[in-house]
Amino acid sequence: MKDLYPSRKSQEVSIIPRKDPVIHAEKGQENHSSLSKEQLESYQQNGFLMLENFFSEAEVKQMSNEIYSLADDYKNTETPEVVREPTSDEIRSIFAVHENSSYFDKVAADKRILDIVNHLLGSEVYVNQSRINYKPGFTGKEFYWHSDFETWHVEDGMPRMRAVSVSIALSDNHTYNGPLMLIPGSHQHFISCVGEAPENHYKQSLKMQEFGVPDHDSMRWLANKYGISVPTGPAGSVLLFECNTMHGSNSNITPFGRNNLFMVYNSVKNRLVEPFSGADPRPEFIAARKKLPVLG
Repeated sequence: MKDLYPSRKSQEVSIIPRKDPVIHAEKGQENHSSLSKEQLESYQQNGFLMLENFFSEAEVKQMSNEIYSLADDYKNTETPEVVREPTSDEIRSIFAVHENSSYFDKVAADKRILDIVNHLLGSEVYVNQSRINYKPGFTGKEFYWHSDFETWHVEDGMPRMRAVSVSIALSDNHTYNGPLMLIPGSHQHFISCVGEAPENHYKQSLKMQEFGVPDHDSMRWLANKYGISVPTGPAGSVLLFECNTMHGSNSNITPFGRNNLFMVYNSVKNRLVEPFSGADPRPEFIAARKKLPVLG
């Protein structure tokens, strides 16, 4: 398969124009969405969309109880699905929660979410990745700037930009407790990266990413051209962002934790192939290849 978005293959950075639609709904289906015309236009233009109060207080409470219950279950367990902070034993992320929790499996198949992602991706979908991100007060570490698609393309073999991330806020997102920052419009440009990642790079990158991150000049160009947005909202809000949207987050040194449930939906027409790096694929709990139950 031709590599339309080469990265980590040269010592020179390149900025490649997007070659894929942002919204993949077929012609004539543009208005068949639970999102309004204005919301679809915002997603098309910016590469992300915040939906406040998507889930009720009762649903948020149940989800929060579940994520803390899972954290307790895995507290003293060594398993690859659990990623800990780079400088402590605190849990940073738990992966594959839709497979390891019957409750989160139901959340992943929530019709309200599927109605949206089916439209954005123009097809049936499956969960390519799911995880809980914990960012506790005082000690929650940053996630450096990156495009998910760059990593998924190079290290997992995702062929095209036809995936969407759904981040469900389980804590109030303020401008000061390490919320996600995104560069609106950045999804229209693929920033290639330099440096071949070492074998089993994922073991380090899930704690602190060093390869597959944009160079400073490209980041300055994007930020100067488009600015930086910091969507905030109460617990229960949902942030949708396109797989190539540049994003990152600061450390959380406030007393106010920030937790979220994160699910990646990929089109069934965009299933993973061999990684474009030529390396071995990352584990199934990071990038689904075998367990692909179709949703919607």
